[in-house]
Amino acid sequence: MSRQRTPWLIGWEAAKANAAPAFVLQSMMLAILLAYYFHPPSAAFLNALAGFKERHGLAFVLIASAIVGAILPELFVIVFFQRGRIQLQNARNSIFNAPFWAFDGFLVNLMYRGLAEWLGDRTSVPIVAAKICLDQFGYNPLFAMPYGIWGYAWKNSGYSFAKLRPLLTWQYYRKHALPVLIATWAVWIPLMAVIYSLPLALQFPLFALALAFWVLMMTYMTNRFAGKIEADAELPISVVGDVEELKS
Repeated sequence: MSRQRTPWLIGWEAAKANAAPAFVLQSMMLAILLAYYFHPPSAAFLNALAGFKERHGLAFVLIASAIVGAILPELFVIVFFQRGRIQLQNARNSIFNAPFWAFDGFLVNLMYRGLAEWLGDRTSVPIVAAKICLDQFGYNPLFAMPYGIWGYAWKNSGYSFAKLRPLLTWQYYRKHALPVLIATWAVWIPLMAVIYSLPLALQFPLFALALAFWVLMMTYMTNRFAGKIEADAELPISVVGDVEELKS
């Protein structure tokens, strides 16, 4: 019989399970930040990327979100958790994640532009701190967390709205979202400090990189809540098999 796990412990297990890809992503983002301010050739390249993003606008946002949210995370899963073996579940995950995270990316891009318009597109401690607070303690718990928790709950219920409906309660949100918030704040507050320390045009491309890790954590945690991954499972992200009914 598998050992019981509380939501708090599931959050801790998710952070540990994703430690390797998280370290890679955070290191890459920090390197990008340092390169932008201290390596002129890198700054020129990043400014060109920012110009490309501005020229292509919404198309860049949607395509980048879909690629990073659907393909790159599955590559991490295959490399870190499946020993290089591709499974059918990887394709299934990508089909769901592409539109799911494209819409999320669209809203995040709007938020970045709104914060820059409201607070200014300058890099200073007060402005960066204010943006982090509004992002992580406003947008995150009020929209990003419900969207992620219930979106993946719907996926794990076999895309059944009838099974999802009983879970659309404050009790379910409190039980499942709070440990996720605590687990991800430790990751995302430092990441947002990096993102908001760059010009507006570069904030979304860097967010897209961080999005890959977020999809990994959300996939793991919601699969555990749904009972699709046992407490002692060796492969914590991708799970092959029939979808079980959600546990409240």
